[in-house]
Amino acid sequence: MTTGPEPTPPGALTRGRSAFRRWRRTRPFWSAVWTGLGGFVIFFLPMAPLGKILQVGIGGVAGMAGGVVLMAMALLMLALPGQRHTAGVIAVIAGVASFPLSNLGGFFVGMFLAVLGGSMAFGWLPEKPARGWRRFRRVPVVGEPAEEPDEEPGEDAPPTDASTEDRAAEQRARPSAGPSSRHV
Repeated sequence: MTTGPEPTPPGALTRGRSAFRRWRRTRPFWSAVWTGLGGFVIFFLPMAPLGKILQVGIGGVAGMAGGVVLMAMALLMLALPGQRHTAGVIAVIAGVASFPLSNLGGFFVGMFLAVLGGSMAFGWLPEKPARGWRRFRRVPVVGEPAEEPDEEPGEDAPPTDASTEDRAAEQRARPSAGPSSRHV
């Protein structure tokens, strides 16, 4: 009887997929994908066979540099989501600059993908955590009156904190520092 590798439990793939989904939702994932693809197109187009290249020479080097910048911005969006605005603006500028520098911006495809990804990164906002129910609510004991739910004070409601009330009483008790009591 031969023993092969043990099959993975059916939940391992599901756990990995949900972990990736949680990670992906904390950063501008799709904007990084589009920016990286745009950079890939712009970077590798100058390496195409000579019959398909419109501009050879320094333009090819500029196109490759633009592609590298775009792929670096895609990685920056993933690694540091807080810098998404800077990376998005640089990606849009590099994508538009690739139009004259790199074969019409990768035949418009790379330029379009770079501008799309950069603008998506600029507009992306992280998800706000969902407000959940309290996990542990106090269950009233039989014969004890039920506790009223806590109400949040409105915008115009005064604060009810004891230290805040103490500070307010101290301020009322202090003499005002008006123009008559000020020594010049």
